[in-house]
Amino acid sequence: MSKYISLTKEQREEARNTDLAEFLKEQGETITIESGDYVWRAGAEKITLKNNLWYNHYEQKGGDAVDFASQFYNLSYPEAVMFLLNGDRKPATNSSIVVKREKQPFKLPYHNRTMTRMLKYLLQDRGLDKDVVYAFIAKGMIYESEKYHNVVFVGKDKDNIPRHAHTRATSTEKPFKHTISSSNPKYSFHWTNPQSDKLYFFEAPIDMLSFISMNKWNWQLNSYAAACSVSDKVLLQCLKDNPKIKTVYLCLDNDEAGKKANKRIAEKLKELNVNYKILVPTHKDWNEDLLCEGDEDLCQDFKL
Repeated sequence: MSKYISLTKEQREEARNTDLAEFLKEQGETITIESGDYVWRAGAEKITLKNNLWYNHYEQKGGDAVDFASQFYNLSYPEAVMFLLNGDRKPATNSSIVVKREKQPFKLPYHNRTMTRMLKYLLQDRGLDKDVVYAFIAKGMIYESEKYHNVVFVGKDKDNIPRHAHTRATSTEKPFKHTISSSNPKYSFHWTNPQSDKLYFFEAPIDMLSFISMNKWNWQLNSYAAACSVSDKVLLQCLKDNPKIKTVYLCLDNDEAGKKANKRIAEKLKELNVNYKILVPTHKDWNEDLLCEGDEDLCQDFKL
């Protein structure tokens, strides 16, 4: 059992504000300057650094220094804070932080005995269709975690073995989402029909389930995937595992990040000679569209 680590607010803030470029230099990493920005490369992936913030251009996501230590050193939040504070900052002997620490085996969070909080969140707060949600529950792809009562969205490989898990808090007052360590992004949350020639591709599981809830008629006949980001890894894996897919519907968010990802992924699909169509939600994402159905007051709020 790991030792409990108590952290003060000041410790968290100090760790969060660690200068990442200087931190990586201490680790013996190579930092370059491109177009005026500090850049560190994790393999083929470009990471831009600005003071305590970082951004992964391939994954289209980033965060602060603690997020960085958690992701690239495979540390828990408390461990990442203490690592940045104490240091234990020994020069790296490998060429990349990504391979410095041994990768932990993938493990799903423990199941809770009931689904009360999860169902309230999905059906009432998010407005998802009950039949759709229960179809995924029946396949072991959605459940409530024991420790924090989060919703867990499970991604499985073609042999039905769990390879990815994305969690979402059931509290609307404290929104939280997190991908479990050692998850393989090639197998993030997706529904596969081996006979389908259509694949609908989304950023988040909630968006995917919202779209299906609004388009229930024979929905099981199609295939769907949610990247839990704007990466195209699960999309490419689905195309590899399901050669019958002829058309991909890009259903990413109606915001700047979604538009950029649509363009980037569309170019890749062209190179692969895969047909694609872009479907854009009316509001920011498909869940907002779902919640707006039959609720004009809410729709007006979203338009402001």
